[in-house]
Amino acid sequence: MNLYQFMLQNHTEVLELTLEHLWLVGISTVLAVLIGIPLGILITRWPALNKPVLGGANIIQTIPSLALFGFLLPAPWIGERADRIAILALALYALLPMIRNTYVGIKGVDPAVIEAGRGMGLTDRQLLFQVELPLALGVIIAGVRVATVISVGLATIAAAIGAGGLGEYIFRGLAMVNNQVILAGAIPAAVMALLADVSLGWLEKRLSPS
Repeated sequence: MNLYQFMLQNHTEVLELTLEHLWLVGISTVLAVLIGIPLGILITRWPALNKPVLGGANIIQTIPSLALFGFLLPAPWIGERADRIAILALALYALLPMIRNTYVGIKGVDPAVIEAGRGMGLTDRQLLFQVELPLALGVIIAGVRVATVISVGLATIAAAIGAGGLGEYIFRGLAMVNNQVILAGAIPAAVMALLADVSLGWLEKRLSPS
């Protein structure tokens, strides 16, 4: 049986696992955006927090994914369900590009533009929302793009703790020594990552100041 026949015969399960994968990636990315972008803004206002925040995000990146899943298992409420562990772990891994790109984007705004805004009487809050964030949006979207692509790949490992997703096929195929089953999980995940990269790359270009 070739890959096409396998996916055709198991199209319902392939679709179900793909939707599970999208759920894990989507929720974790939204969570990372809600935490990472405010943290990136915070360290532009309080530089003393720069090293602790970016250092903490860097440390998370160095922890192997399976080890991080293991660390989260004893956590109250989170550890009760595998999908919660996977979502939290993926969100933690996505924080670094979110925080770093938000910080770099805001700090990269031309100081002359900021001074012009201050000269017009804009408050710090108005400068942030009306000047800095709109000009930094392309760089921030680039961080979301990187984080999303990373999450698509890491979400395949979440199947090791029973969180579902396309990694189910990859681990099942490895156990069966069956390339068709492995590819049934790997190819849709790769296509998903490619589509996320292309679509967010297009959005990044549209939102970048010309």
